[in-house]
Amino acid sequence: MSQWQELLRLNLVRGHLSHLYETTFPRHIRHSLCCYIESQDWDSAAVDECKANACFYALMLYLDEQKCSVQENNVLQAPDFPGMQDYLLKHFSNEPQRLAVVLSECLKEEKKVLALTSEPQPCVSPSVENNWSKLDNTVSDLKRQIMELKKENKTLEVLYENLDYIQKTWLDKVQQHTGPSQSQALNEECLKHTNFIIQTKQVVLQKVMNILNQVAHVVTVLVGVELPEWKRRQQMSCIGCPADTSLDHLQKWFTTVAEVLLHVRQQVQKMQDQDKKYNNSDVSNSSEAIDTCAQSLVMKLLTNALVVEKQPVMSSLLQRPLILKAGVRFTATVRFLINLPEFKDLLKVTPVFDKDVEAAVKGLRLASCCRFRQFNFVRDNSKRLDVDSPGGGLAAEFAYMDIKRKTKAPNEQSHVGVCEELHLVTFVTTFQIAGLECNIQVSSLPVVVISSSSQVCSAWASVMWWNMLSPSEPWNLSLFSNPPPLSWQQLSQVLSWQFLAAGQRGLDENQLLMLRDKVGVDPEGLVYWSNFFKNESAWIWIDGILDLIRKYLVDLWREGHIMGFVSRERTRVLLQEKCTGTFLLRFSESSKEGAISFSWVKHSNGEAHVHAVEPYTKKELEFMSLPDVLCSYSVGSKFRKPLVFLYPDIPKDVAFGRYYSSDLQTPKQGGSGYVDRRPVHVSLLPLTPHSPTMEMNAEPETMELEQWFEEMISDILTLPAPP
Repeated sequence: MSQWQELLRLNLVRGHLSHLYETTFPRHIRHSLCCYIESQDWDSAAVDECKANACFYALMLYLDEQKCSVQENNVLQAPDFPGMQDYLLKHFSNEPQRLAVVLSECLKEEKKVLALTSEPQPCVSPSVENNWSKLDNTVSDLKRQIMELKKENKTLEVLYENLDYIQKTWLDKVQQHTGPSQSQALNEECLKHTNFIIQTKQVVLQKVMNILNQVAHVVTVLVGVELPEWKRRQQMSCIGCPADTSLDHLQKWFTTVAEVLLHVRQQVQKMQDQDKKYNNSDVSNSSEAIDTCAQSLVMKLLTNALVVEKQPVMSSLLQRPLILKAGVRFTATVRFLINLPEFKDLLKVTPVFDKDVEAAVKGLRLASCCRFRQFNFVRDNSKRLDVDSPGGGLAAEFAYMDIKRKTKAPNEQSHVGVCEELHLVTFVTTFQIAGLECNIQVSSLPVVVISSSSQVCSAWASVMWWNMLSPSEPWNLSLFSNPPPLSWQQLSQVLSWQFLAAGQRGLDENQLLMLRDKVGVDPEGLVYWSNFFKNESAWIWIDGILDLIRKYLVDLWREGHIMGFVSRERTRVLLQEKCTGTFLLRFSESSKEGAISFSWVKHSNGEAHVHAVEPYTKKELEFMSLPDVLCSYSVGSKFRKPLVFLYPDIPKDVAFGRYYSSDLQTPKQGGSGYVDRRPVHVSLLPLTPHSPTMEMNAEPETMELEQWFEEMISDILTLPAPP
């Protein structure tokens, strides 16, 4: 499988790589030429102009061959090879080496993304793996015992047939042709045979009971331990935790145990049929009791087998599930963990919005005049579960769900805000199998229904807070009527997950220490909802930074080049001991929308002076990337570049060189004979962020002003005299 096909299989092209192929290289060309592109040595061509020319020429020949092949074979829906060739000739015919650089970087980024997805999940502990191994062994042993039970039941059937044949055939003949003594001997032999059958059946029934006892233990573990633990892992993964949410283990265990129970019921039914056929009622009561026990276990397994595999999520907010908006499509996936052929197309699942929610929120004492907003699905979304090819399980994706609000009651109001209302999507199904009628339902995690896109930030705060405080069912939908506090340990963990999800790197201890001061932790180590959630809160500031990272700083954050959360005072302490030109990147504390600044140190007259620039906002970074800003940033009339080493001592070009735009690295000679102009960020004076707290005292500013004034006078004096 090619690298590109592996990315498609893991559904990674639409994530981190989507921006890469939107701005750097057309994705449809990468897709159509995936095998050819990966077969060439673009790394060598990127640094060797001759190799780049050869690779470009070979690529054009390959496209010519593909065009001819399409025409000869009269293929109607082939890729647009002529269009690809025209695009490549237009953009790279004069610069083949630039194409090599682009493809080399693209392939490296793809490998990075694949490497990240192949890393082992950190949330499965050795003890959990040990428990899974024990369950695997137990389930495998149950399968073995069922096979033995089938053989013994078959043997029992043969014994019954032999006895029946002897009684109905040979007994009459013996009585007719032999004496009473021979007939008596045959009767005694038949009696012994009957007793042996009864004893054998008792042994078989005891084995069945042993199997059911083991199954009962496994079902208790699956329903009471493994399934709730999976649901909790899924809960944490929804808010950013890198948890293992695979259903492979659970599906295997549920399926095997259900299969064992259905086989037990089949074997018990055979024994009951034998009793009726051969007029034997000695153990009928025992077999009925066993069948009742097996039926109870089957029902317990069936009613817990339906799970929400993928929680409700809008396509525009893939990283923030459980936030819905009326009139906007969202999706969810359900799976039935018992994957047996007889269940295919048998289960018709219907989603219901806010089913029985009135009872669930009774803690709010909602009256008719004080209710949550109510919603309905716009259309019937019922689906039958079918076998999906990737996972091989019975699943259905509800891909086109949307809701609308019911007519508002005259005095309708709520004790909580829109972003604190919690709603449920419940999936319901009814079916019959093996004489059993099952009514099954499963609910999603509580969702927040927003009325405006501006409420996403607040809604996500509610989602995080609720999921951290609600580890198990039944769900507390009235939590925000009186929200409990979170411990700083809990909050710091979920905040770190947000940065891990947004930029593939969590927060370290120093960064969390600054956030602790920002959030406002009380002496007992608790954070209250009112402080975290309300307007102008720390969360709004943090969310602005998360958005900044997602859109403009993913690579730099992932590589650890952004210190980010460091106070101005801490910045001064860190830099003043470093050599001139050392700088660090930190997030602005004054911008709620998310902005980034950099500070550097300069030594003058034996003193260290720390300077900072006005923060760069999303609007500015949209036109020029931060690496390009750092590459071209200058101060003073002589365009001195003050940034030399990224803290602690990494040369700037080593840290950021691979991210510079090509036109910043190598000025090109235009057709008019002029050198292309390049944007350069220049400050006549180092700027400080807009903040009441200044990072530099008055003396360094005065010295810098005097130095700048001297430079200006020097420049004026050296101007050429007029003719």
